[in-house]
Amino acid sequence: MTGCAERAFKTAVVPAAGMGTRFLPATKTVPKELLPVVDTPGIELVASEAAQAGAERLVIVTAPGKASVVGHFVEDLVLEGKLAASGKHHLLERVRRAPGLISVEPVVQESPLGLGHAVGLVESVLDADEDSFAVLLPDDLVHPCGVLDAMAKVRAERGGSVLCAFDVAPDRVGAYGVFDVQAPVEGGDPDVLAVVGMVEKPAPADAPSTLAAAGRYLLDRAVFDALRRISPGQGGELQLTDAIALLIAEGHPVHVVVHHGTRHDLGNPGGFLRASLDHALSRTEYGPELRVWLKERLDQPDPQLTY
Repeated sequence: MTGCAERAFKTAVVPAAGMGTRFLPATKTVPKELLPVVDTPGIELVASEAAQAGAERLVIVTAPGKASVVGHFVEDLVLEGKLAASGKHHLLERVRRAPGLISVEPVVQESPLGLGHAVGLVESVLDADEDSFAVLLPDDLVHPCGVLDAMAKVRAERGGSVLCAFDVAPDRVGAYGVFDVQAPVEGGDPDVLAVVGMVEKPAPADAPSTLAAAGRYLLDRAVFDALRRISPGQGGELQLTDAIALLIAEGHPVHVVVHHGTRHDLGNPGGFLRASLDHALSRTEYGPELRVWLKERLDQPDPQLTY
């Protein structure tokens, strides 16, 4: 476990109660979080990131009927026995990976009342001595790993809550929550900025910056009190960004760490496809042949699909 991560948090939270409507009909019976990025469910990739950052346990906020998301992290001794008996040790190793990553426990969100509500449910399962915790949105696949370690270091130095940001093109800010930040401290890290506000999906002309929120949060326990004091928004949902805005207004330190890497949105089919290609290209068993095929395919006319 990394030292800074150990001081900053031991519980990572993954909100996974959504219906996955953008992937229907695939998600009619299979939770979106279990759809494979090449051969590994997205939820396992996120769990691996949390474990690498030093988290000791993963709290998955699920919905009724989505027990299979947590079930992915439970040992299947029958399957393991069959694989071992048939000598398929490479597959056995892959099957055993998720249960061995991190301790996992569920919290059920009975009704879809927003990300803030989902995060608020976790308060009851945190230990009394946990003054902070991480939140990883499973729709966001962030590479390379390490941003949580950087965020933990910032919290250790400056306190409060720390969020992850990506610098996006000005014409794309309307798709994100965008941070209003102070200028970097003279002589300080230009990728660590104090947050003074946040605007949801602004028009490019109205955006306070081009720093867009990614799905990684390191939250002070004070966020639970803020969540109790905000009002529900559209559809009766509690928004985590509203609670963070309240903390900022009351002088709670909030910073962003600007992450220079890639972010794939697993929450929509287009982003999911790009993530799968990225992962496949980086794998020795798939990458070389896939790269050749892609080059050949891009030189051909589009096929006339009938399905």
